[in-house]
Amino acid sequence: MAQTVAPPTATPMPAKLPIGTIVPWAVFFGILMLVMLYFVGAEQGATSVVSGEDVHEWVHDARHLLGFPCH
Repeated sequence: MAQTVAPPTATPMPAKLPIGTIVPWAVFFGILMLVMLYFVGAEQGATSVVSGEDVHEWVHDARHLLGFPCH
């Protein structure tokens, strides 16, 4: 019984993304994450941007999950 050996093939190369398409999205999501981190971690008390307790109540469980003290 004869066996056939397939010729070696080139390994597929991943598609290259231009850096110009990644940078705006990275900056956008970086700023978004910093804003979210502020509201979860520091939006209460003397540094409060929004008056009242509404933001605190909306992110209360996230604060505990991430280890921020809130009361």
